[in-house]
Parts: sequence; C-alpha cells; structure tokens
Amino acid sequence: MEEKEFELTVDELKKDKKILKQFEKNKSKAEDLLKDKDKMDKFLERLERKLSSVPKIGEYLSDIPIFISLVRSYISGEYRVVPMGSLIAVVSALIYFLSPVDVIPDIIPGMGLVDDAAVISLAYFLVHDDIEEYKLWRDKNKNQDRESN
Repeated sequence: MEEKEFELTVDELKKDKKILKQFEKNKSKAEDLLKDKDKMDKFLERLERKLSSVPKIGEYLSDIPIFISLVRSYISGEYRVVPMGSLIAVVSALIYFLSPVDVIPDIIPGMGLVDDAAVISLAYFLVHDDIEEYKLWRDKNKNQDRESN
C-alpha cells in the first residue's frame, strides 16, 4: 500500500462534504455518550477491540489511543480541563471510526480506512492544542505516580 493514499490535507477534508456531514451527525451522539459513563465505557471497550484488529497504517490512526486516554481521563473525573467542544469533536471522530457505515466501507482492502484516518486527522487538527495540553498533564501525572511509589 502506498503512503500517498493517506496524504490528506485539512483543506481537502473540509471539501469532502460526505465526511463532514457524517462528522457533524456524530456530534449529538457524542454529547449523549458523554452524559452516560456506562455507555461511554462500553463504547471505549468496543473501540479498543476494533483498534487492535485493524492493520497498522502508521501515523494516520496513531492519535486514537490518545483520544481514548483523554476521554477515559475525562469520564473518570481525573482531567476536566478540556473544553466540551474539543471533547465532542474527539468522541465524534471515534464514533466515525467505530461505525460500520463509512463513506468508504472498511472492508475495501487498502482503502477502507482512508476516510477513518481523514476524520481522525481532522479531529486532531481541530483540537491539537487541547491534546498537547492533555499529554503534558498525563506525562506529569505519570512521573508523579512513579515518584510516589
């Protein structure tokens, strides 16, 4: 598989009306999930199972684990600094990734994850600063946990 398949710019993503429409539709689903800890936990478990079964496509889906970590930290109450709009964007992208109904079906070899990667990339672009702040917080807390043990 050539790397070129996944070279999508944010401008190209913004032009893809189907992907943007689906991303927008997922926002209300994301809001509902964020209100129900049990549903969110089950959703994240399903997401982790799917992630473990997809082929590695380099950096294009590599943001999913940090998205999952951010959401887990939020719903557990450990990290509440993230703006709700950013959290909704992240969960919307995760819903898209988990959904069996995509713009490009996941079962198409070599192409099925292109739209998923595009949506994850778009979400990362939208919430980049918040993700970076979360990473700093998480790393700092991991270091403090190690020092206290």
